[in-house]
Amino acid sequence: MYKLARIYDKHNPNGKRVLVDRVWPRGISKEDAKLDEWLKDVAPSTELRKWFNHDPDKFSEFKKKYREELRNNEAVQALKDMKGTVVLLYGAKDEVHNHAIVLKEFLEE
Repeated sequence: MYKLARIYDKHNPNGKRVLVDRVWPRGISKEDAKLDEWLKDVAPSTELRKWFNHDPDKFSEFKKKYREELRNNEAVQALKDMKGTVVLLYGAKDEVHNHAIVLKEFLEE
């Protein structure tokens, strides 16, 4: 089972904590993050991330492009192989238009 949570939130769901951002979140120490794993290779490519720039108007197109990247991404298998509840942690402020939502949908198909 996969759950989503912002890494900045004080109360995150229980489970294996996996950061799925390519860039380390600002203002969070490695100690405070309490991560089990950081899978930066499962995040959108730098080029795609910069193009999207968290613009809600681009989300539909971003979703298509990111899903295409995920189809050819070997790091996805590491997430699929994890047992129990996996908490996909991300740093984006927008809780509706971000890559972690797309990743969770992809993993659950």
